[in-house]
Amino acid sequence: MATSTSEYQHDEPSSPALAPWERFSRWLHCVCIVVFDLELGQAIEDVYPAEAELSTSEKRNICYLSFPDSNSAAMGDTQFHFRIRSDRRLELDSSEVLVDRDSPAVLKPDIAHYYGFVYFRQEKDSTSKRGYMQKSVVLLSRLPYVKFFSVISKTVAEGYFEHGMVSIESSCHDIDQWRLPIPGRTLQLPISGKVLQIRIPSKKDKPGAVSSPEVYGQAIPAVTIVSSVQDVDSFSCLQPVLPHLNVLWELVLVGEPIVVMASTPDICATTVQALINMIKPLKYASDFRPYFTIHDNEFKEYTTKTQAPPSIILGVTNPYFAKTLQHWPHVLVVDSCSNPGLSSTIKRTKNLKGLTTLDTTPGLYTKYLPTMKEDKFIIRRLLKQVPPGTRPQEAQNAMLTRHFLEQTQSFIIPLERYITTLMPLQKNISPWKSAPNLKPFDVEEFIRSLNKAGPQLTSDIKGNWQTLYRKFFKSPNFDGWLRSRQAEILEALQLRQIEMMGAADITAYIKGKAEVEIVDLILRLKDKLVNIKCNNSNVSISEVTRHRLTEHLIFVVSILPPDLQGILKNI
Repeated sequence: MATSTSEYQHDEPSSPALAPWERFSRWLHCVCIVVFDLELGQAIEDVYPAEAELSTSEKRNICYLSFPDSNSAAMGDTQFHFRIRSDRRLELDSSEVLVDRDSPAVLKPDIAHYYGFVYFRQEKDSTSKRGYMQKSVVLLSRLPYVKFFSVISKTVAEGYFEHGMVSIESSCHDIDQWRLPIPGRTLQLPISGKVLQIRIPSKKDKPGAVSSPEVYGQAIPAVTIVSSVQDVDSFSCLQPVLPHLNVLWELVLVGEPIVVMASTPDICATTVQALINMIKPLKYASDFRPYFTIHDNEFKEYTTKTQAPPSIILGVTNPYFAKTLQHWPHVLVVDSCSNPGLSSTIKRTKNLKGLTTLDTTPGLYTKYLPTMKEDKFIIRRLLKQVPPGTRPQEAQNAMLTRHFLEQTQSFIIPLERYITTLMPLQKNISPWKSAPNLKPFDVEEFIRSLNKAGPQLTSDIKGNWQTLYRKFFKSPNFDGWLRSRQAEILEALQLRQIEMMGAADITAYIKGKAEVEIVDLILRLKDKLVNIKCNNSNVSISEVTRHRLTEHLIFVVSILPPDLQGILKNI
């Protein structure tokens, strides 16, 4: 989606001057250098900036997740990402409130987790007892910008491996000069002598819209355009299991526990992210770990057989998991696949006991009975290349992304249509009372509405939609969607109520009111204005409404006795 020049030139949100590292902290928490020592094991060698706080458990998790969980002697570089729980929930300030409020659900800052973007290098080193050096550069962020930070981590890491910590310091100072990641902006971001251009998606964008490659402002040489902040190479990792795409979409949609097994962390992390992206624009509300090791704090919780696995997607590479997770209901085995024709020969199996090593044939090992029929058309389109291998990978990914986007939208549209019927009537909204609540979501009422307004109106996929919705209603994804939509609608109702208050005849309203009622009105007006000024509210108020509310406040205070006016000024 294109952005206007005026949008690009929009100033930062009105706030006091940002302190050193504040701009940096809107993008990254810190950069860690993690090294493998033969005697000490994994250890954090450096953290930049040094002021960045990390708890002992966070450091431990970063150390273990920064290296491939295998004894491979292969030389070279590997990139992947992980996600860990943070010991401190993010407290949003005014600019972060803007990012959170205006971002699509899938791109909001993660207040409870960190994303780690790893660039791992292994090369021969005669001075090491092991005979080779193993070191990782890790970028830690609250933003789920997987593709964007993969590009950044490569740039930062290559500079570090050539020039050392001085390059890390320089890159971090570049990032500290970046404009804030406000949704809707197109940004040119200088780093290490390069300039990257990205557009931060906004929830106002049309789903599936592609960022414009247009460069705003003066022409800058060697601008690298990052077309998406989050999308990954879904086709490459899902190619070995193409016949099971619809089943996988269902499993992710209804929040079933899934283990993704691969031989390397880059493949398993990309696959987990591809699964999460399958249900966009719906946000995956359960936990997910793109890369998970036996050293994780939750290892015992997830491998125990005394209770059912939680709603989570785990990406693993250690062969040990093939034995310890056989009790999980859904295991997806993937790896690189150079033969497109292989996909059509793989069969889904219900036998999990045969899964003992990561050398198992790629496929979906599950007892799940899908409610919807397979969409063979999309599989044929993805496999049809004349001659084979000639269709660009970007085109394959775009085709796959569009397919799942349309399928998920067909599923969501009836939910969106129904929730609008739960909103209060316009006549029931008063400028002088709190905005009314929505009616409760009635599952049975919604199910009855499907005959006339179900997904069959926009989707050609056949199956039992009612059963699929009932499974969805029991999942964290439904709870997350409902809470988010209820919050958005209530904010819209609050905005409407405040606008009505600003446009109302204040003189007529207070006529005949007791002094205590007038004081109560003043306190409510002051509370709304203070919250608006401090950006404590997600409700975006126009300057006209804000001015009218201020005039109302001044007028109402003026009619009170002087002594009471003095008291109210100090409240």
